[in-house]
Amino acid sequence: MKQFFADFHVHIGRTTEGKAVKITASRRLTFSAVIEECSRRKGIDIVGIVDCASPGVIRDIERMIDSGELMELPQGGFVHRNRVTVIAGAEVECVEEKGGVSHHIGYFPHLRQINEFSRIMRRYIRNIELSSQSCGVPASELLEVIKATGGIHVPAHAFTPHKSVYGRTARRLTDLFSEALYADIWALELGLSADTNIADLIGELAPITFLSNSDAHSAAKIGREYNILEMEEATFQEMVLAFRRVSGRRVTANFGLDPRLGRYHRSFCSHCNELSVSRPPVVCCSCCGKNDGPFVKGVLDRAVQIADWQEPRHPEHRPPYHYQIPLGFVPGLSSQVMERLLARFGSEMAVLHTAGKKELQETVGWSLASDIILAREGRLLLSSGGGGRHGKVEGVEKESEQLELSLQF
Repeated sequence: MKQFFADFHVHIGRTTEGKAVKITASRRLTFSAVIEECSRRKGIDIVGIVDCASPGVIRDIERMIDSGELMELPQGGFVHRNRVTVIAGAEVECVEEKGGVSHHIGYFPHLRQINEFSRIMRRYIRNIELSSQSCGVPASELLEVIKATGGIHVPAHAFTPHKSVYGRTARRLTDLFSEALYADIWALELGLSADTNIADLIGELAPITFLSNSDAHSAAKIGREYNILEMEEATFQEMVLAFRRVSGRRVTANFGLDPRLGRYHRSFCSHCNELSVSRPPVVCCSCCGKNDGPFVKGVLDRAVQIADWQEPRHPEHRPPYHYQIPLGFVPGLSSQVMERLLARFGSEMAVLHTAGKKELQETVGWSLASDIILAREGRLLLSSGGGGRHGKVEGVEKESEQLELSLQF
């Protein structure tokens, strides 16, 4: 078995033709730019691009196949110059009959399947050219369409407060999906502000594989969160086996920000500019009493509110979740210093996983090398985020303060 670094949730801002795809994503983030960033800087082996139902993106894929830059793999996926495998995905917004909005991703093995999915979804989506648009149907119906067109279904950023299954739509996946459809959900994306400790408060998630993906809207954010998969090769079929934990394939580690750095970790009232610090769950503002509108319930607070247990119960198959500060968050690490690191070690993944302390000191000096080591060990001092504002890296934690569980009951 081999190990692969994978980020399965990356957006595209514009097509090669200059047409908008993901409105909130960088204009510079094209299909080819994503691949270039993964290959040249990040060291990501597998990237899931979740805007591939857009006809403009499909045309970009076809152009790259015709030019020989991209090759469709027999076992699913697209390989770029034998370096990066692209998994074609489509993020779609669903609406439940009784209210509640959530985002979901379909991943597809081949061009013909993503083409067919795009063709069908034009009946439901007003502007198929744009990403993450509402299809106006419940998540269960979307799952059936994804299955019928040869894809697999993954709930996206499942705990974020605005458009996710647990954040606002339902207390349980089984409230949205029948028993038969629930059995077809093999993986779930945790999302920023959540981690394994938070998700494993909910019993129905025990059989499901967790993914930590970046939901990147710019090149710099690609690989902010990522996974390590153990597989024979980087293909769609092997990815599915890893999600299902079949034949020795599996996700062996999740990497991401400490949830405290996430924009929605704790409840926040924008009316009072009040970030909750009380024992969770905080479900209304302590100042004005609001529980909606300007008040945004935090991921931790929502999870504790709907939890089955007071402490997480990790199934035996659950891999470790490593808190890791991306290099871009390290104080004093400028773009020039980053280029020196890339020239020496080849990629951000190499800096974070294989570069030795001595080699780092030789490249960037003692002080910055020490901070990089602390960042990849998750030992920088953090303040919590909430209400759409990221938490902050404040400094270095003392030994006795290192990374307590985010579940501060």
